[in-house]
Amino acid sequence: TALEAARQKLMVPGYAAHKELFAKPQHFQVQVKVFEARQLMGNNLKPLVKVVIGGHQYHTRTKMGNNPFFNEIFFQNFHEIPAKFFDYTILIQVLNSSVVRAHSEIGRFQTDIGFIYHSQGHALQRRWLGLCQPNEPNSGVRGYLKVTICALGVGDQALVDQKLPYDAEDTKIHIFKSAMVPVNLAYLQFFIYCAEDLHLSESQGGREEKSFNFLFTEKHHLVSPMLEVELIGEKLKTLVKTQTENPIWNEILTLQIQLPCLSSYIKFRVWDCPKGKLWSEIGTVSLVLNQISSTGAEIEGKCLSHLAALSPSLLAGMYSGFLPCFGPSFLTLHGGFRAGTVFPGLSSSIPSSVKDGLEYRGRVFLELVTNIKSHPDSRIKDLSQEVTSVEKHKNRLKYGLCIIFLSCTMMPNFKDLIQFEVSIGHYGNKMDRNYKPLVSTTQYSPVIYDGNIYNYVPWYNTKPVVALTSYWEDISFRTDCLNLLHFTRDRLKANLDTLKSMRNPRDPALLPQWRKLLRDLVEDCKRPLPCMTHQPKATELDGKRWQLRNLLLKELAQKAKEVQPRDMVATVEGWLYRLNAVLPEPQVSIPDVVIWLMAKEQRVAYAQVPAHSVLFSPTGPLHCGKFCGKTQTLLLQHPEGEGRKDSLPAHLRVCMWLGNVTDSWDLQLLREGQVVVYAETYENQAKYKDQWGQQGLYQCPNFSDVLGHKALPKEDFKEPLGWHWEGKWTVEPQRRLLLDTDINKSQVLEEVYENQQRDLAGAWVPAATPNTDVNGQPVEARENVKCPQGWHVKKNWTVELNHAVDNEGWEYGVGIQPSGLPQVWNSVEKTYYSCRRRRWARVRCRNHGKLNLEQETLSFLQLDHPGPTQEEEGWEYGTMGSKFHLNPQPQSRFRRRCWHRRLAPNKDKGIAPIFLLEGSLGKDQKRQEENRPPSRGLSRTLRGSWKPAPEDTLPPPHLPFIYCVFNKPHYYQLFCYIYQARNLMGNQIQTFQEPFVRLVFLNHSQCTQTLRSSAAPTWAQTLIFQHLLLYESPHDTRESPPLVVLELWQRDSRGKESFRGRSMWPPVVWLDVQHRVLPPMRWHPFAKELGEEEGEILASCELILETESLRRKLPILSVPWKNGVFTLPKSMQPTLRKMAVEVLAWGLRNMNQVRSPQLLVECWEEARQTEPIRDFQTNPNFAQSVLFLTLYMPTEEAYALPLVLKVVDNKDFGQQTLVGQANIDSLQPYFCDPWASDYVPPRLPKNRNWAHPPPCPSPTSDDLRMKDLCASSKAEDEDEYEVDWWSKLFWATGDGKSLKYKDKDYHTLEVYDCELEAVPAFQGLQDFCQTFKLYQEQPKSDSPVVGEFKGLFRVYPFPENPGAPQPPRQFLVWPHKEDFPQQCLVRVYVVRAINLQPQDYNGLCDPYVILKLGKTKLGNRDMYQPNTLNPIFGTMFELSCTIPLEKDLEIELYDFDLFSPDDKIGTTVIDLENRLLSGFGARCGLSQSYCLSGPFRWRDQVPPSFLLEHHAKRKGLLPPLFNPDGDSVFYNGKKFKLQRFEPQPPTARYLGPKKERLALYLLHAQGLVPEHLETRMLYSSSQPGIDQGKIQMWVDIFPKKLGPPGPPVNIRPRQPTRYELRCIIWKTAHVDLKSVNLSNEKMSDIYVKGWLFGLEKDMQKTDIHYQSLTGEGIFNWRFIFTLDYLVAEQMCVLSEKNYIWSLDPLVMKFPARLIIQIWDNDIFTTDDFLGVLELDLSDMPFPAQHPSLCSIRMMDADPKWPHLLQNKRFSLFKKKTATGWWPCQVLEDGKWRLSGKVKMTLEILSEEDALIRAAGRGQSEPNQYPTLHPPPRTNTLLSWFQSPIRNFCYVFWKRYRFKIIIMSIILIIGLMLFSFMYSAPGYLAMSWIKPEL
Repeated sequence: TALEAARQKLMVPGYAAHKELFAKPQHFQVQVKVFEARQLMGNNLKPLVKVVIGGHQYHTRTKMGNNPFFNEIFFQNFHEIPAKFFDYTILIQVLNSSVVRAHSEIGRFQTDIGFIYHSQGHALQRRWLGLCQPNEPNSGVRGYLKVTICALGVGDQALVDQKLPYDAEDTKIHIFKSAMVPVNLAYLQFFIYCAEDLHLSESQGGREEKSFNFLFTEKHHLVSPMLEVELIGEKLKTLVKTQTENPIWNEILTLQIQLPCLSSYIKFRVWDCPKGKLWSEIGTVSLVLNQISSTGAEIEGKCLSHLAALSPSLLAGMYSGFLPCFGPSFLTLHGGFRAGTVFPGLSSSIPSSVKDGLEYRGRVFLELVTNIKSHPDSRIKDLSQEVTSVEKHKNRLKYGLCIIFLSCTMMPNFKDLIQFEVSIGHYGNKMDRNYKPLVSTTQYSPVIYDGNIYNYVPWYNTKPVVALTSYWEDISFRTDCLNLLHFTRDRLKANLDTLKSMRNPRDPALLPQWRKLLRDLVEDCKRPLPCMTHQPKATELDGKRWQLRNLLLKELAQKAKEVQPRDMVATVEGWLYRLNAVLPEPQVSIPDVVIWLMAKEQRVAYAQVPAHSVLFSPTGPLHCGKFCGKTQTLLLQHPEGEGRKDSLPAHLRVCMWLGNVTDSWDLQLLREGQVVVYAETYENQAKYKDQWGQQGLYQCPNFSDVLGHKALPKEDFKEPLGWHWEGKWTVEPQRRLLLDTDINKSQVLEEVYENQQRDLAGAWVPAATPNTDVNGQPVEARENVKCPQGWHVKKNWTVELNHAVDNEGWEYGVGIQPSGLPQVWNSVEKTYYSCRRRRWARVRCRNHGKLNLEQETLSFLQLDHPGPTQEEEGWEYGTMGSKFHLNPQPQSRFRRRCWHRRLAPNKDKGIAPIFLLEGSLGKDQKRQEENRPPSRGLSRTLRGSWKPAPEDTLPPPHLPFIYCVFNKPHYYQLFCYIYQARNLMGNQIQTFQEPFVRLVFLNHSQCTQTLRSSAAPTWAQTLIFQHLLLYESPHDTRESPPLVVLELWQRDSRGKESFRGRSMWPPVVWLDVQHRVLPPMRWHPFAKELGEEEGEILASCELILETESLRRKLPILSVPWKNGVFTLPKSMQPTLRKMAVEVLAWGLRNMNQVRSPQLLVECWEEARQTEPIRDFQTNPNFAQSVLFLTLYMPTEEAYALPLVLKVVDNKDFGQQTLVGQANIDSLQPYFCDPWASDYVPPRLPKNRNWAHPPPCPSPTSDDLRMKDLCASSKAEDEDEYEVDWWSKLFWATGDGKSLKYKDKDYHTLEVYDCELEAVPAFQGLQDFCQTFKLYQEQPKSDSPVVGEFKGLFRVYPFPENPGAPQPPRQFLVWPHKEDFPQQCLVRVYVVRAINLQPQDYNGLCDPYVILKLGKTKLGNRDMYQPNTLNPIFGTMFELSCTIPLEKDLEIELYDFDLFSPDDKIGTTVIDLENRLLSGFGARCGLSQSYCLSGPFRWRDQVPPSFLLEHHAKRKGLLPPLFNPDGDSVFYNGKKFKLQRFEPQPPTARYLGPKKERLALYLLHAQGLVPEHLETRMLYSSSQPGIDQGKIQMWVDIFPKKLGPPGPPVNIRPRQPTRYELRCIIWKTAHVDLKSVNLSNEKMSDIYVKGWLFGLEKDMQKTDIHYQSLTGEGIFNWRFIFTLDYLVAEQMCVLSEKNYIWSLDPLVMKFPARLIIQIWDNDIFTTDDFLGVLELDLSDMPFPAQHPSLCSIRMMDADPKWPHLLQNKRFSLFKKKTATGWWPCQVLEDGKWRLSGKVKMTLEILSEEDALIRAAGRGQSEPNQYPTLHPPPRTNTLLSWFQSPIRNFCYVFWKRYRFKIIIMSIILIIGLMLFSFMYSAPGYLAMSWIKPEL
């Protein structure tokens, strides 16, 4: 289709490009259309379909029969995060409404929305679904349901379904047996063995996590776990294991699925269930089904669908995939906070839709097996044999993880000390005390200012190191294979990125790069993967995926050898997509490495590193992880919902190694650097009575950790196993902790608050703490604050008066205990105010000395000249609330010093010594903790305020610290060449407001010059960083250099800076300048946040090592200096060439409130402008059509500046206002070579010969009816129906195949499933001039578009020599400007709408059409189509307009509402001017044939010969020359004969003369727009970008000066024809006998019931044939049904109101289907169902002429018999009548069997024939055609009188004898009691009185 062709224009077959969705709420829509059901299991069904979309329920109408037709569609809109949206399920149930709800389900189908969205086209189109019952696994498929399901996001278009809802050919059974239909059922068996490390903190149990975990305050409690497995809403659960972290289940859970399984993944959840109640979720994990199964499509080169498993039928010579399987292996559980958004370009390896959380919560050991044979037991407890066989998969190895932290930059301002924590699983997690303490955290460090806007951690030459040991399974055989594939993928992607950056197709480096890509790919694909077949621990999935990956690599290698250099990027992206599909490894049981940034003892940010990417393999370097032993840059992220969206917490550079500790014996991560290990403790002293000592420390220990929380005496330290002490304790001041955070600032604002309080007399006196900061903490008095060395005071202390203070600067308040500070300060003094304060401030500035900022920092750290430290020195001084300093202050009351003792490893033990640092260094730690007195520690900020540690927590163990010390620094110079930035957001700000670029490299940054506002700012500037300090080895730096970060900023008129986006990439590193090559400039995208890619920047960077010989020369390279900045090097500056730019300025459109606009074109430094349009309201075209300018432009396309179009409005008194602007970023599409021999310049339309076109020949007989034509040329098997425009539509869409017409090839129609301008062949109908949207300079969010410019551009080389011949001009002058504006007649044919959004509560809408063109508005709300989502309008609107004044045709669809305002469904807009000007003839589509009359009459104003002449002039060709007979023409240098196109004389009637037919054939060969029907999407502002439905229509435009147009096309909807169906039930035979008579013989009282599907209200019955002993019944009964039938669509039409209060009837269409049922009549019970017969009147089997020939095989639409033995089928509407025997069938034990035969006569009559041959129902009058006589039967009433006792016994006694006996006994007892009570008084009186006689 055209839409698919447009989508695949940049793709190759087999590549499905799904746009990336980002983790933020978006609009989505789900559509479910239910067509029909077939072969539903059950008798006498009344089915309905229940659809549940993400919890929202919908129901279809109730139908009758086993093959119901529904044709209903349901919509559901969502605004969700994609991951959550994909989790929603779609449940489709078919229910039988005639039984109780508990037993009503016939079958169901389930899928999740994620599967639908990731399918081809985001849809399952007309798919037959198998219906199954999950509660009855052995019941098999219970029927089939035909549906279309779509899941659409913003910008997605639903596939257009052109077919009719009902197709008789779909009845064939071969559709059910194809691979597309799930006829196979499978059973997923989950062998749940055990789990380990299931932890859940008490703060999280059953509660939503409010904040992130505190480091030392979290407790764990024993959980009672239960595992839950979920697949498409179906859940299975294991038993609950109480109070255990390592549960052992040993259970099997079995889940029934259909193959293929329409789901994305299986979800596992572990719940904590104390006391059996579902309390809280411990963790979740998901298994992606396309990672544990395969469809086989990966190898065939087809687009990867997400079918989970295909039926395992092997096709010959083809890979058929494999069924789902997994393990036995561990799955890692995660919980807690989800991961935040990832910055573009740094995609995580985990799919965002399956991310389950950040915290490690344990692992589950399980196995998955798919069984398709028999149903196993649902749960098996005894798994002893399986448990023994899987024990080998749980064998553990000791792994070591070592991480060196190299730098941490671009951080926000952390006022507190920070540290990093590393964990892998629970190992390294400080909160988990169940594991041995490990060196998993770095030393505390401050964060200092970098001199620009960011902060960094001053590690410099001493890099912190962490070392962890952990125990995991040996999965090296998997990770070796995985890392090899990652190497192949990464190299292919890197080569592809280089290929993409080459924008110019004539770049000489393009083909060499293409050949390099193919060479590398073939080399990588031929590298063998580690074999899995001989690996003892390999699972079944390992073998299957190994086979799949091998096949794919072989196929890619073969394709790389055969591919041609065409569509390079699309081809490689297709390969990359397929390679990525087989990359994920679901059985990597080692958790990810997580690095946490800790501040204030809270987790602030994280980085996640997949374990396999840093895993070491002894096999070889390619089998190791990509970053194993290498430096990598990690961008830390905030957890979801934390932090700012456009900020990153830090850039962290680390070097990581993970592997078996036995492989670490020669571990050397970096080429330079020495690893040292220290034990550390702080000695604390306080000043008491002017003496330093332990007195005055209160409860702070004498020796403690850096925070003062824990006592660490020197004597308590014990060396770890494998290590020994080296030397004694020494004092080493930790100068990094003493660094002034303002050390890199050029000026600092200091402030002191002076505080006073009232005394008893009410006077103001100094407060108890007279000098404080803003928070009330005591500080030094301002008189005592000295200016530090290297600074000077710019402005001395002054009172701040620029706040809400009085004239002296005081602010007043009421002190509130316990702090004594007011909560609110006021500037007016009141008598009750008890406190006041005022702010003193001064500014101190840095002296400009010899040292730069970084050198001052190094000098303070004594890295330049380190000297020895004496034991008596090294004190750090501070007071409460102040920082620590090396020099004592007068107010210092506290001091401390740091003691270090170095550890050295013992002799070699075969592993790296740092992995022996396990456990605490303390002696008998548990006893110390028990006897430890409660201690108080220093504050978190080291400011001296002591706070007690939490009493309910254990102190952290004291561990050593590991550092990697670099003794030799290396210096570099960074050169960054920045040229230009471009805007990619067309609807956003068109210009960058005073832009500048901030370049950040580690802790250094510079800014470019700030330019004036520009659409494409061009700096052409070089930024140079000199003397950059890096401590790693130069070779390590070359392999993985730090990233260069370019940030684009803007500065508004007030000087405020705003961030626009950032881009980052590694620079090119040169260690030897002699071999240096200037790096080429590439375009790098910059983005503000995830998914918000806003533009690109052209730049390149190189990092050059300063060697001894080069250090004297600064800078190393000679870069030109101009106007105060470094410009680009000469070799990098663009080469300029004289070029000519021609602009066709056609006109301006849709600009409101302008008087006299003119166009200003700016390119490079040149500008041209048109003359103002004087009368814009009557003619918006420019009087001067062509602008010409010559200028020197870069020859390389990458350097080309954009063309800027500005529209300026000229107002009164010469005032000019900029009203609109557009940027043409790339001029590459407009480059041309006028000297090329085959180049045809664009030509303007020539209308001068259109003044008097030849008139079309008038038809000889306009009133001829096509019915006569059909009758005269009708073949034997043709339908008798009138052809019309709708016939052409059904021929074009392939519908109505049984309706044949021999001349239909002469009358074709092209149906496009997209807009006409979206068809690729028609170039957007902008071949003459293009439309450019004009935007405001600072657009508003609602409507930034302010107008349109219509024009075109041509760019070509121009000779610099004035004497050289000049190339020809591209745009000729417009010959007759008076042709525009042009009066036109427009005919708009609105045919129908498809899948409109429902607007009413009943899920439907009442649409009508409104047309707007200029001020003209057509349409009537009273002409609405009631109660439909697929209305057929069939309406033609005719209106006159003036183009271009009225060019935008707006088609709006509204929903009619009786009382409330009508709802707008959607809108589409058509540019009529583009269609009129286009050279593709879009104003009126070309008909296939030139007919002078009839229903397909030529509708254009001019004949084809005139159109051909006009087309030749437009192309610059000579006019065509016809011979006198008109059967030959000379055109474009060639001679064409009519016989070439018409080898045989045409058979169609009403064709025109030969000349016109030949001209029409040539016109069709020119690629012009044919007669067509376009499908336009409707949009609504309420749901931007979401499909609101589609409308099918076309537009004809007729310029009035060409004369009157042809007659309009009649597209009125077809009206149904009324028919009468007469069905005579003659007799039945072989009917099942359900009852037994008194003689114990089986019998039935037979009657027949019949109706037409959809017309159940007209159900009719025969009389009853009593006591049939042979199954034979004679009726002679006539059914008469009336139906309205559309012959072309083969559908019946019914219009009726749903309810009595309904305003409008509901029109329903359904197939003409006769349903006959046989019943057994019962008097006292419900009648027994005996059988059913369903006949499709348009496709029914021929009846048998004898009952013995009648079998159930007659109903089989696709039997397995040879063709000669197949039962033929016919249409009753063709044959008119049929008589014979048909079989009835009944469902029994899940299978259909023959239950009877019925002899009928079926006759179809038109309404006229039915009136002529009238007949009555049953045997009533008029009883004729034929006359039906009462059947000869035994009189059943007489048999009652002959044997009444026998019949009474049969009817009553046999069935109700027990009830009769019980009732008789009760009656007798009751009579006896009544007689006793009645007689007793008399007897008693007589016995007492004893009267004497």
